[in-house]
Amino acid sequence: MLYQRSSQLFAEAEKVIPGGVNSPVRAFKSVGGTPIFVKSAQGAYLYDEDGNRLIDYINSWGPMILGHAFPPVVDAVIEKAKLGTSFGMPTALETEIAALAVAMVPNIDKIRFVNSGTEACMSAIRLARGFTQKDKIIKFAGCYHGHSDSFLIQAGSGAITFGSPNSPGVTAGTAKDTLLAHYNDLENVSNLIQANKNEIAAIIVEPVAGNMGCIPPQKGFLEGLRKLCDDNNILLIFDEVMTGFRLARGGVQELFKVNADIVTFGKVIGGGLPVGAFAAREAIMNYLAPIGPVYQAGTLSGNPLAMAAGLAMLKALNADDAVFQRLEEKTVYLENGIRSALAANDVVFTINRVGSMISVHFSETPVVDFQSAGKGDNDIFRKFFHGLLQEGIYIAPSAYETWFITDALTYDDLDFTISAVDKVAKIL
Repeated sequence: MLYQRSSQLFAEAEKVIPGGVNSPVRAFKSVGGTPIFVKSAQGAYLYDEDGNRLIDYINSWGPMILGHAFPPVVDAVIEKAKLGTSFGMPTALETEIAALAVAMVPNIDKIRFVNSGTEACMSAIRLARGFTQKDKIIKFAGCYHGHSDSFLIQAGSGAITFGSPNSPGVTAGTAKDTLLAHYNDLENVSNLIQANKNEIAAIIVEPVAGNMGCIPPQKGFLEGLRKLCDDNNILLIFDEVMTGFRLARGGVQELFKVNADIVTFGKVIGGGLPVGAFAAREAIMNYLAPIGPVYQAGTLSGNPLAMAAGLAMLKALNADDAVFQRLEEKTVYLENGIRSALAANDVVFTINRVGSMISVHFSETPVVDFQSAGKGDNDIFRKFFHGLLQEGIYIAPSAYETWFITDALTYDDLDFTISAVDKVAKIL
C-alpha cells in the first residue's frame, strides 16, 4: 500500500502542530514511519487519504464498539445538532443518560459527566481527597489515567519511596502525594499503605490494564485491593475509561464481581464524541459542588451532541442481550488464529485477552505488569506493525496499547487478519 498523501499531510501538520499530531501516540514514534491520515470510516474499516481501506483494531481507542458511523449514533447527533450545539445550561437529555448509566452499572447512585477520561480521573481523585480528608494516592506503574499532573509519575528509588515527575511541568510537590505500586502485586501495595498510614485517600487502578498492552488482573488482585481499602479507610477507584460498557454492561465491577467506591468512564459512554464521567454512591457524590464542598465544573460538560451520541450507544448496548457474548467470541476466534499463525512460524510471543480487549506481546515470559511488558521485543513489534499495515490491517502503533475489537468485524475480516498475521510472521 502507498501512503503518499498521508506523508504530505504529516509534513504540513508538523509546521503548525507540535510533532504533527494532537496526541503523541499518533506520531508513530515508537514504530517509525509516517502516521496514517484518515478520511472516513464505516463499520470495521478505515479509509485513508490515499484511498486505502484498513481493517481497524483500535476503533478510536475503544468507543466504536458497534462500528464506525453506527447509524443510531450518527442520526442522534444530526438531529440534536439541528436544535443547537451547546447551551451551557441543563437539558433533559443529561438526566436521561445519567439514569440509564446508573441502571446499567452496579454500585453507583449518581454520575457526573465531563469532557474526557483525563478530566474524569482528575475529578475522581479530587473528590476522593475531599471526601476522605487525606492527600496521598496510590497508582500503578503502567496504568494511564490521563495527563493530569498527579498521574504523570515514575518510580522512586525504592519500593515504598515517593514518586518523581516524569514530565517537565509536573512539580515535585505534586509528585510527593502520588505513590507508585506494581500492578498485580498486593504485597507491594500493602507495604505502601503501611509506610503511609492514614495518609492515603485512594487507590486508582485500571482493573483490566490497557496502557501496557492488555494485562488482566491476576486472581485475587482486585479482591485484595478491595480488602486493603476497606481495612484502611481508603477509597478504591476503578478507571473504566477503556473497560466501562465494553467488557460487560456494568463493566469490570459486573465482570469480576468486585465493587469500587468511585468509577470513571469515557470512550464508549460518549459513542465516539468527547465525553467522560465519574460515578459513585450517593454519600460520595454529594460532596461535589453545588451541594458539597468539592468544586468541579465545565462549560461543555453534558454537551447535547455528546449526550445524544452516548445515549444512543448505551441504549443499543442495553437492548442487545448477545452483544458482549458476540464480542468475546470474535475476540477468542482472533486470539486462537493469531496463536496458531505465530506458533506455526516459530515466533516467540504471549497473548493477553479479556473480553474484547487483546494484545500480542513478543515476549517469552508472561506479561503481568509494566516491568514484564517492557521485556517484549520492540523491534519485532515494529516489523509486525508495518507488515500488517501493508496487508491492510491497522493495530495500535505501540507495543504498549491494547487492541479493541468491534462487533462490526465479520468472520471474513477475522480470517483475513489471521492470514495476514501468518504472512507477516514468516518474515519476523
